[in-house]
Amino acid sequence: MQFLLAFVVVGPLIGAVAALLPAPPGLKGRSPDQAVLRHGVTVTGVILLATLVLAAGFDHDHPSKMQATTDISWIPALDVRIHLGIDGISLPLLVLTALLTFLCALYSYFKLPEGPSPKAFVALVLLLESGTLATFAVLDLILFFLAFEMVLIPMYFLIARWGGAGRQAAAWKFILYTLLGSVVMLLGLLLIGLKSGTFDMVALATDNGRGLTSSVQVTAVLAIGIGLAVKTPMWPLHSWLPDAHTAAPTVGSVLLAGVLLKMGTYGFVRILLPVAPDGMHTFAPYLAAFAVAGIVYGSLACLALARPGAKGDLKRLIAYSSVGHMGFVLLGIASMTPTGVNGALFANIAHGLITGLLFFLVGAVKDRYGTADLDTLAGATGAALYGRAPRLGGLLAFAAVASLGLPGLAGFWGEMLALFGAFDPADGLSRPAFLTFMSIAAFGTLLTAAYLLIVVRRVCMGVQRDEPQPIADVQSYEFAAWTPLAALTVLAGLWPAVLLGLTDPAVQKLLAGGKS
Repeated sequence: MQFLLAFVVVGPLIGAVAALLPAPPGLKGRSPDQAVLRHGVTVTGVILLATLVLAAGFDHDHPSKMQATTDISWIPALDVRIHLGIDGISLPLLVLTALLTFLCALYSYFKLPEGPSPKAFVALVLLLESGTLATFAVLDLILFFLAFEMVLIPMYFLIARWGGAGRQAAAWKFILYTLLGSVVMLLGLLLIGLKSGTFDMVALATDNGRGLTSSVQVTAVLAIGIGLAVKTPMWPLHSWLPDAHTAAPTVGSVLLAGVLLKMGTYGFVRILLPVAPDGMHTFAPYLAAFAVAGIVYGSLACLALARPGAKGDLKRLIAYSSVGHMGFVLLGIASMTPTGVNGALFANIAHGLITGLLFFLVGAVKDRYGTADLDTLAGATGAALYGRAPRLGGLLAFAAVASLGLPGLAGFWGEMLALFGAFDPADGLSRPAFLTFMSIAAFGTLLTAAYLLIVVRRVCMGVQRDEPQPIADVQSYEFAAWTPLAALTVLAGLWPAVLLGLTDPAVQKLLAGGKS
């Protein structure tokens, strides 16, 4: 288990280096491009398999215990250690990352986005996977920061070199926002490490802020929280996200929404809640207020894009929907209760599955029609996907109703538990304020349902006034890439105990200061 976790983190990095080397003569296939794309599928497939073996070998009776740990001294002068481990909080995110990256590699093998060398594309995707997996597996603050930053460069190049219209500006906006947020976050991490005498996240969580004064905790939460909020993204620090999603290639949007946004909320749960509880207690009402503002703002922006004549881009609409959905995650965290934090972690996974599927589907619609403009898709020669490509239309409608939180699908449980957490927040937090936040968030669910149903009506049920041009329905490779996400969305909706059984004991321990 110890070796397996280290392999999961380092394996994609080795694969990224190998992707840049010439293919061995016997493995070239029809062309070097095909060989490197097959290499990407193979490496991500092996990492997914290793992650599933890790999950199977995980001690499910003690999910609050750090398992598969590696602890090696790296920089003795600063007590920085190569410390890896997983518990019930990080394991689902590890599996989600490995799954989405594999599905993206498989999809790209058949539908490579237009751009420069496929070698560079595969190497960047593998580098991105390694950084994301490391973020969820490291247990040292400095290593967390390095892994957190490691994903920025590959995502920048994926947007800037393989993206669509406006890709350069979107890539620059992405990198500037996230780098500026990260600089502030680094100062907060250093403050915690130097004031407490250790960068070890397990030791800091066990100490539960007792070694840090209230002023240090407040300062640290403010600094680290800004960096994490940019990546989440929290309103009003979200404006880089719609541009990045609109310009990114399909697989870039899937990975950005599916796993990169989760790094920010994971940092809130793994670092700020247990390490600086007094600081989080001070900022929790403000975090909740920004969260519900994001929920309503994201929904209203989507409604504006969805209305006829707005020339709304479908990818941009899904990006704004992510601002709203991540607002529920932040609301659950802000409640500082086991119910709310469990809801936030569940919503993290659900959003990764559902929004990843939505971006795959919107990318497929754009490939077939040459545009993601809603007015064009729903115009006189409207998409009418139910009639022209029934499987594609059905999957798009399924993903939309899952995203709006239909009971029985994954999107329902996280949002409901986040609302329950806000209904009865942690001791010392203003219950009337959180009841107000809960009411606003509940209203946001109605707005979410409104814009998603409008999208389904306009894209899937468009009126045909002329002879419809035939388009391809879902292809076999698309079925292979999308079916696991649809199946897991149903499974998580019908059997939420699988995920909550992992996260709840770990969350209880985290909030209790390291005590089970």
